[in-house]
Amino acid sequence: MTAALDAVTVQLPSSLRELVGGAQSITVSPAPADVGALLDSLALTHPVLERRLRDETGAIRRYVNVYVDGDDIRRAQGVATPVVAGITVQILPSIAGG
Repeated sequence: MTAALDAVTVQLPSSLRELVGGAQSITVSPAPADVGALLDSLALTHPVLERRLRDETGAIRRYVNVYVDGDDIRRAQGVATPVVAGITVQILPSIAGG
């Protein structure tokens, strides 16, 4: 139970769930220090998801939006945006259409 207290929940849209076995959310414990460390942790356990989120240089793809407790990390500190236990991170790829 203590792991849950020191965890971050990552919510995924249906378009990414197939890459993580259909899960709506992933719990990362212990909570990483920032978004970059969170993405590194996800890369270890879900490498296929990693390729959809970051490019070959490790930068978040421009069509991927990441929100920490509802705040866009692009308007905060980018991948250096702090992550604390108990928060929710949402990953949402942009959807284009015509």
